[in-house]
Amino acid sequence: MMNLAGVHLGDEVSLRGIRDIVFPEHNDHVPQIAIDIGGSLVKIAYFTRHASTIATTGSSPNASISLSQTPAAALAASTSPSGSSPSRSSQQRATYVSPTPHTPTSSSAGPSTIASAAALAAHVSPFPSSDGRGSPAGGSGGRLNFVKFETAKMPECIAFLKQLIEEQELDADVPHERTLLATGGGAYKYYETLERELGAKIFKYDEMECLVKGLVNIGSGVSILKVTAPGVSERISGTSLGGGTYWGLMSMLAVQHGVNLTFDDMLELSKTGDNTNVDMLVGDIYGMDYNKIGLKSTTIASTFGKMFKKSPDERQSTPLNDMSRSLLFMLSNNIGQIAHLNAKAHNISRIYFGGYFICGHPITMHTLSYAIQFWSRGETKALFLRHEGFLGAVGAFLQHQ
Repeated sequence: MMNLAGVHLGDEVSLRGIRDIVFPEHNDHVPQIAIDIGGSLVKIAYFTRHASTIATTGSSPNASISLSQTPAAALAASTSPSGSSPSRSSQQRATYVSPTPHTPTSSSAGPSTIASAAALAAHVSPFPSSDGRGSPAGGSGGRLNFVKFETAKMPECIAFLKQLIEEQELDADVPHERTLLATGGGAYKYYETLERELGAKIFKYDEMECLVKGLVNIGSGVSILKVTAPGVSERISGTSLGGGTYWGLMSMLAVQHGVNLTFDDMLELSKTGDNTNVDMLVGDIYGMDYNKIGLKSTTIASTFGKMFKKSPDERQSTPLNDMSRSLLFMLSNNIGQIAHLNAKAHNISRIYFGGYFICGHPITMHTLSYAIQFWSRGETKALFLRHEGFLGAVGAFLQHQ
């Protein structure tokens, strides 16, 4: 069992708003590595002691280091919609993070709540830093580290895991059996490969249980879970419109511009985009607000609705950042409406969103909040988790504990 005494966030905030979780009193070696293999991304969670010699600066150029988590603290950060349309908040991209003393706010999901799959998940970050509160220099405690890979680059992910396991074995006080805690659809697809390549014992955990206690999880696709009591949850709906849809469509559009973008690149583009160059608004049709049915002139009437009016040359020269922002709004608004309809059907007033599609991206969070506020007329709240992209990996890690 993990010693949770004094668990706190690290001091520094990463480029993507992610913080470390420091376990100042847990000094035992934790050999298990948790991995969540989705359709688009592989998420990895593993623990390192501050006195460890393990290199935690990331050995793969394609690995994005992110978060760690404080078990037992539910990390819901509610967002209140502001304004009549999503604002252009800036998004920060993830690389490395560091620590800060901070206690996660608690937000437990009670009965009749589409709850956060991470009632046990709290804040996360990457690797050892020197923050004075249980830092490598202090030689005590440790932290939970997070890394992600694209699923398409599984060989690189396996190479990273192999190196990590070997380094952990050097750091161990006594020999341990190689153990990998796997969840997600890829836990089945890659089971034999992982077992053969890593020489590890693989424990498979149910994906929905590892997401912890239910929520609207936006991964490659979307699953909507309902929690009615501690340990009692069910999948009530979902949609194929998810992060994979955004990634796929943006990849096709990027090819037309002669560029190859990562998922994080696409989200970064959206922060400077202007969707009004691509989308048809209510004001474009009526010339003003449509007050009779409560629609403001800035409301999106048709996603990509202006594109068919453009000449071939104009379409070809449409900026990728405008299209990225439009697609982001399209998916977030639709997911928000589907989540609202399910919440209404099940008499639920709180909706928790998770999944790497969100992962601290302010535009996505604001759009989902706005959609929930708009469709529910302020009766339902949209709430978000810290490090929501790694809930499955953390869930597998904690279940084994």
